[in-house]
Amino acid sequence: MLLALAEQQGIRSDVIPKIATAFCGGISRTGSLCGAVSGGVMGISLALGRNTPSESRDEAFAAVQGFLAAFEGRFGSLTCPGLTGCHLGTPEGREQFHREGRGSECHRYVGEAASMAAELIQARQTRRTNGTE
Repeated sequence: MLLALAEQQGIRSDVIPKIATAFCGGISRTGSLCGAVSGGVMGISLALGRNTPSESRDEAFAAVQGFLAAFEGRFGSLTCPGLTGCHLGTPEGREQFHREGRGSECHRYVGEAASMAAELIQARQTRRTNGTE
């Protein structure tokens, strides 16, 4: 997810897959935020975030808030268990996930989150370029 959004922005780095690894499975199988959502937040921050602590965080915060609201509105949850119905932190949850073929759902969430984040980034960058923001 993060890698795709970075590449869309012309950014290539061997660090990106490493930095996002533990976000999968609802942040390392803790039942927390979906990895696709985490990747979207990181991708948006990569595009719209600040370079120094003195710069404003407002644009990135507003974009991420919009992304989170849109994703949750479309899918009903931001968490891995809320989306898949399985808690990947337990052997039973992982077995259920595989038995019920929930991986295809995750692929759909990743694709949709990537599209949503990419569209949001593009719209914000266009407004910035046109001076309408």
